[in-house]
Amino acid sequence: MRAKQHEFRLIQLLLLKYATTDADVRVALPLLRYAPTTQNSRVKAFRVGSDEDPKAISMDKAMDREDQNFVIETAYRQIFFHAFKIDRDTILESQVRNGQITVRDFIRSLCLSDTFTRSFYNLNSNYQVARHLVEKLLGRQVYGKSEEIGWSAVLMTRGVKGMVDDILNSAEYLENFGYDTVPYHRNRVVGSRVVGETPFNITSPRYEAYYRGILGFPQVVYSGTVKAYPERARQRRGGFPEDYLSWVRNLPAMRIGGSGSGNTSMDYMSKVPYRSVGR
Repeated sequence: MRAKQHEFRLIQLLLLKYATTDADVRVALPLLRYAPTTQNSRVKAFRVGSDEDPKAISMDKAMDREDQNFVIETAYRQIFFHAFKIDRDTILESQVRNGQITVRDFIRSLCLSDTFTRSFYNLNSNYQVARHLVEKLLGRQVYGKSEEIGWSAVLMTRGVKGMVDDILNSAEYLENFGYDTVPYHRNRVVGSRVVGETPFNITSPRYEAYYRGILGFPQVVYSGTVKAYPERARQRRGGFPEDYLSWVRNLPAMRIGGSGSGNTSMDYMSKVPYRSVGR
């Protein structure tokens, strides 16, 4: 809650800065400037192809209906993590199959859908939503907290629609994905490291920590059958530590209430052999 108050106060100060002469009329904030820090997505990959290489899923390469369905499923996973039957939009799917809309338009409709608003936007802060949209639409991590604040200001003043339109119309999106390619995690392989970048669905889950605590996540639900050990597995065949417990308790060192002549009064220094320097 403190983070939300800090965010609201920051946006309020920015609104006052860009306010017009009329106190009741305010213009929308432009995207604040941020430094494009060096990241993996901005570095050219000089390597041999591997399984970690990004795979572009494009509609213009879909030859049959099965390939078209694969492109649509990839778009759903990119935005929703997983699309249930109730989350699907058959009208949009039909339009993108028939070429009436592009994949870019399909991605935009998913970001502005009721499913995204209800199950993600309403349950997270502006920082989390801005980070999620940058990662999912641009295929890279945000350039630090400065970019999060910049997009949060756009999200605060123009809503999700304004931020999504700015990202999809940006030169970075069009150069990397164009109109018919589903956005993907760009260049996950990191030089001089065995493991690449962590996928976005792990680093940026659907619910942030505040709402995960309210909903009681994580929950472990096991729907399988509990298997019991057979009777023959319970028979002791030697080697069990419990079989030697009584013997260990009868050892002199383990007896309680002994004679009292312990080793605490022994002069250990007198037992150490002494050798003079002349010898």
